[in-house]
Amino acid sequence: MAEPVVATYSIVACDLEEGQWGVAVQSKFLAVGSVVPWAEPQVGAIATQAYANPSYGPNGLALLREGLSANEVVERLTSEDAGRDQRQLGVVDASGESASWTGRRCNDWAGHRNGAGYAAQGNILVGEETVTALATTFEANAQLPLAQRLIDCLAAAQAAGGDRRGQQSASLLVVQKEGGYAGLSDTLVDLRVDDHERPIQELRRIAGLHSRLFGLSPREDWLPLEGNLRAEVDERLTRLGYDSLDTWAGVENLEERVDGEDAIDPVVLDALREASG
Repeated sequence: MAEPVVATYSIVACDLEEGQWGVAVQSKFLAVGSVVPWAEPQVGAIATQAYANPSYGPNGLALLREGLSANEVVERLTSEDAGRDQRQLGVVDASGESASWTGRRCNDWAGHRNGAGYAAQGNILVGEETVTALATTFEANAQLPLAQRLIDCLAAAQAAGGDRRGQQSASLLVVQKEGGYAGLSDTLVDLRVDDHERPIQELRRIAGLHSRLFGLSPREDWLPLEGNLRAEVDERLTRLGYDSLDTWAGVENLEERVDGEDAIDPVVLDALREASG
């Protein structure tokens, strides 16, 4: 019998108030983000792992789209799969209901924990402390944005023991209707660390870059571009060889944080100051 392919720990979760669903995962496995996480806004999210059945992702989302609950999706997918005893699965549906499956032939330690808005699961772990850390960290941080909350869950799980074989890759996927780039995509965050000695730390680093480039400060925090600040911004742009803030921001991939010339996002201002010395 084949050995498990994707031995890992993951958390599938949602933030119903923000209309976001997501999956965070870490494993001693190359490019775990290419196999485990699946999500669709207003539909749900899925993690398929252990001796992973990749069809659980698209097939599970299709069932959720039809209106089946998380429990019903888990039952349907596993009942039709002869290899279910080697599978692990986590599902959160459109209403925040969650369900998981850990097959009896998943390698120890393997198990899961479910709560309102999340499903936490793992296999070939040091112990159940890893899954407990996923769950308790999620429950304790409802005030955080979902993406940050999920990365914190991974970090806590690793600190609690993590994958018994070590670390290699990690992934974060968060979806929101029209929440992605330019409002034309449903993919809010899709970040992967495919091969790294400290993949969760690297995932947190690139998530910070993502937030800097594609996030948006509250409009009330923007600074009026007038007087001395207007003169400073114009002088710095001239020094860099640009005739407008919009042109410079496009080159620096900060275009999502620029909206006209009347005010400036503080993050953009900091980046301009850093770039112009």
